[in-house]
Amino acid sequence: MKLCTLAVAAIFAASGAAAGGYTAPGFGPVAAGPMGSASAGTDWSGFYAGLQYGEGSGDLTLDGPLGDADFDAYGLHVGYQRDMGRVVLGGDLDYNSVDFEGADENGDLLRLRARVGYDAGRVMPYLTLGVAGVHGDIAGDRLADTGLTYGIGADVLVTDRLTVGVEYTRNTFKDILDDLSGISGLDLDTDLVQVRASYRF
Repeated sequence: MKLCTLAVAAIFAASGAAAGGYTAPGFGPVAAGPMGSASAGTDWSGFYAGLQYGEGSGDLTLDGPLGDADFDAYGLHVGYQRDMGRVVLGGDLDYNSVDFEGADENGDLLRLRARVGYDAGRVMPYLTLGVAGVHGDIAGDRLADTGLTYGIGADVLVTDRLTVGVEYTRNTFKDILDDLSGISGLDLDTDLVQVRASYRF
């Protein structure tokens, strides 16, 4: 998906610029400082809450591909993280309303994820891993399943309280209709790119 590729490229470009970047050579003395001082002045610790919106694509397989569909996903998120100096550890809970193109009803995507980030000053690239629950309808059949979610993202401190970011996630579900209609082996995989805005408490 082209949107995924552009988002991941933007994440690495932003994190690389913040973490290092070009420094012009100088001839004056360089003062030695304590290790970890690159992120001095920023602290990612605390609770946060916000909104997210994005686009994705889903693939259904049953002993081979059945088809795919694009969708919009938007909702709310809350979380907490702790800045350990260079490493930022946290947890994130989000809810998304999922609107597949051509479908009459929306689905629901609920995720609980751990986050591991790198404090690069006002930019924090991070990885996510957790569980996802999906609820919705496929051709009149109700689906409900719990699966795996993982991804990569980056947040930027716009102010001390406000962050914006971009995130790519992969969500995988197995046997999504097995318990409901006797169909075994129907899998759903989704790719999702979202823009997030959060307020830090």
